[in-house]
Amino acid sequence: MIEIIRIDNAERWDKLVKSFSAHDVYYLSGYVKAFQIHGDGEPLLFYYHTNDLSGICVMMKRDIAKDPNFRNKIPENTYFDIITPYGYGGFIFEGNVSAENIAIFDKSYRALLQSENIISVFVRFHPQLENSNVLREVSEVIDLGKTIEMDLSTEELIWQNISSKNRNVIRGAEKKGVVIKKGKSIELFSKFIEIYNSTMQKDNAELYYYFSNEFYNSIHNDLYNHYDMYYAEFEGEIIAMSIILYANGRIHYHLSGSVFKYRNLAPTNLLLYMVALWGAENGYKTFHLGGGVGSGEDGLFKFKKAFNRNSGLQFSISKQVIKHEIYDELVKIRTVQSSDFDLQCGFFPLYRAD
Repeated sequence: MIEIIRIDNAERWDKLVKSFSAHDVYYLSGYVKAFQIHGDGEPLLFYYHTNDLSGICVMMKRDIAKDPNFRNKIPENTYFDIITPYGYGGFIFEGNVSAENIAIFDKSYRALLQSENIISVFVRFHPQLENSNVLREVSEVIDLGKTIEMDLSTEELIWQNISSKNRNVIRGAEKKGVVIKKGKSIELFSKFIEIYNSTMQKDNAELYYYFSNEFYNSIHNDLYNHYDMYYAEFEGEIIAMSIILYANGRIHYHLSGSVFKYRNLAPTNLLLYMVALWGAENGYKTFHLGGGVGSGEDGLFKFKKAFNRNSGLQFSISKQVIKHEIYDELVKIRTVQSSDFDLQCGFFPLYRAD
């Protein structure tokens, strides 16, 4: 009833994903290949199928022994945990999504995880798909912050939903001579890395948010038909860049950076507006901007909210412990090696807390 498809079977992987009417770019093999290169784990596609219910979910499988805190403390290739890839995910179901069928699914899913020695599961659900709701009865779903989605039905609606202040900012960027272009090339990625990394440095971002050349090469090669690089030029110089993803009627704001000294020109405001217009012209339904840092209503969230005053999708996560005894043992290893290990920090899985 449930099987695991691995990334070396990418053709079957993508065929299965695209057979689901609600699929999105985060479920494609080309998307997760880059994050495998980044060190996030082994990509797995879980495929559940019975006579009247089917489901898919993409997870990254991580060997716990390779975490620096467990090196030489537990054997490699023995204990694992899984997590949805960077972005959004969780199970998508089609068919008879009854409480009874979901309970049967959950029993089968947990049995498979037990057999695979999966200790814990962490899921970031997809706010646009609202796919957390169907699993609330069988897993601990936690509602966090909101995310922002632009409705691309018409150009008029896009403009109408943008806050009046942001409209003025967008008009101002155009008047000052900011021009938005798009393309796909390795040369553009070279410029993107320079701008993006300097943006991360300015924002004091964690090391995780710096990506290798191989990571970007994978986006260009493995996700070629599902990405565009949008960039803002001013007086012939590129001053802001964004990697934009798209699939199945949805557009996503993925990674972005801008040159600090040109911030007064608001190039990213104009850039995102132009992406939305392109989407509307080409039949896309939504442009998902995401939420704030750590799901908070911070400056980043307010920046995104200005593109649709009427939006506010619920972002939810779930935390599952599959093997409680081993989970507790791993936490115990951490408490023994560090006397100030914070058991109340809220991080999940707790044994991976900094």
